[in-house]
Amino acid sequence: MSAYLYTFGYEGLDIASFIARLKTVGITAIVDVRELPLSRKRGFSKTALGSHLKGAGIGYFHAPALGCPKPIRNRYREDGDWQAYTRDFQAYLATQEATVQQLSKFARSSTVCLICFEADFNFCHRTYVARATMRAGGPQVQHITAKTVFPDQPVRLAA
Repeated sequence: MSAYLYTFGYEGLDIASFIARLKTVGITAIVDVRELPLSRKRGFSKTALGSHLKGAGIGYFHAPALGCPKPIRNRYREDGDWQAYTRDFQAYLATQEATVQQLSKFARSSTVCLICFEADFNFCHRTYVARATMRAGGPQVQHITAKTVFPDQPVRLAA
């Protein structure tokens, strides 16, 4: 059983640095929680990323149902209201219980990392996915950054 479910954002990293960091932490599989696994950053679109990870001995799985729906992303881009984004994404995530349960089971059997673009895990939906997975019986959550690993410490936002 894995002790932790990790999250990691690739913003600011090249593919070699990203994979080196995953290997340093001991990640055996990543779950890409981008709704659309496309990137302007070389090496981070689905096919290229999967190929790079396979070459490094890390499994790649895409979970589009755990990505943030486009209307929620677009509204956040327009208004910058993180509380509204959080509320709306968590409401959406509550409809994805079966997928969260599958992720929880997988995360207990492998050292899994949820990946997305955003470097700051405090402002990325992957943190909410990780917490939902933990509540569904998955491992404790830790967040990988370019230099360290942080234990998850949920902060309650005022309503």
